[in-house]
Amino acid sequence: MATLTDEIAATAARMVVEEGLEYGPAKRRAARDLGRRSGWQGELPPNEQVEDEVRDYIALFCADTQPVELSALRRQAACWLERLVEFRPHLTGAVWRGTATRLSPIVIDLYCDDPKAPEIALLNLGLAFDSDSASGSETVVLTLTDRCPGLGGEPVTLHCVVRDHDELRGALKPDAQGRSWRGNLAALRQRIMETET
Repeated sequence: MATLTDEIAATAARMVVEEGLEYGPAKRRAARDLGRRSGWQGELPPNEQVEDEVRDYIALFCADTQPVELSALRRQAACWLERLVEFRPHLTGAVWRGTATRLSPIVIDLYCDDPKAPEIALLNLGLAFDSDSASGSETVVLTLTDRCPGLGGEPVTLHCVVRDHDELRGALKPDAQGRSWRGNLAALRQRIMETET
């Protein structure tokens, strides 16, 4: 029998796939939609549970379109990892984990000694971007839009999360199921090759 947590996970997964919501906002909205008040302190499902539901939802409703969209986003991400190589970029999020659709942002963690260096690099490339702090932390997120050739030139959102150089070691630990949370350009190319052959 499904628990409320299971229902929240399934509802959040639908929002992630159909609306492009991030997991946190999707879980909170799903809880509200299922009759929980905003101050509800019940247990929200972990991201891994929502991700499993996203995979199930994609398999059921998007199996004919999602693999092509994921491939296009991964190829676009590879271009950006090459452009930002001096900051030891690692792809993370749905594009890395294989659950991305055309609505998903490309999320790249940048590991550098100087937190201002990525902003300067983007400015030197003549790129327009927004700079914001991640909620509840001093981590800077640089957000820009790029056109994705593999999606017919549709715009995609790119989030570059500027992290301290020393955070990289801990960032490479796997999840509870042994899957990695992020990967560098070589690892991404390996995933592209494995899924497209």
